[in-house]
Amino acid sequence: MKEVNYIKHLNAVFIQFSKDSRLNPTHISLYMALFQIWNNNRFTEEFYVNRDEVMSFSKIGSNTTYHRCIKELDSWKYLMYTPSHNPFRGSRIKMFNFWTSDKQAVYQYNPKNEQALVSIYKDNKLYKDIKEGDFKNSNFKDSKEDDKQQSTSPNMDNLKVSKNKNYNEPL
Repeated sequence: MKEVNYIKHLNAVFIQFSKDSRLNPTHISLYMALFQIWNNNRFTEEFYVNRDEVMSFSKIGSNTTYHRCIKELDSWKYLMYTPSHNPFRGSRIKMFNFWTSDKQAVYQYNPKNEQALVSIYKDNKLYKDIKEGDFKNSNFKDSKEDDKQQSTSPNMDNLKVSKNKNYNEPL
């Protein structure tokens, strides 16, 4: 099989998932478990899976749910599933590629409202003070003030007991 780009594949699959209203979280979980096994097999053309292992990875507790979901993923062309009736061999899975180009992926950000993005740090006085090493003029709190823990409730002392108690006396 052609070399698989992990990120391109997952991005394309998630886009496909978002468009497909037939899928539920169990389908997605099962696909992700199979993708992880495919990754562990170094993206071979096809690989064999143990049902119990896949169910454990995908957190599916029912054999019926597992078989229903994997057959639906097969019929919807997310993968090719060939069941094995031999418990020692495992079922054969072939995953399909979901990206269309071998070019480097470039993220094209195009905001819909065409609002300009402005850095919040360059015009900020705190940023300038830190960059110039002028910590005295920056707006940091004094470290002595930070040592005092603020009480969450006004009547509690948060176990900072000022009285000396005699633990030999009964309550």
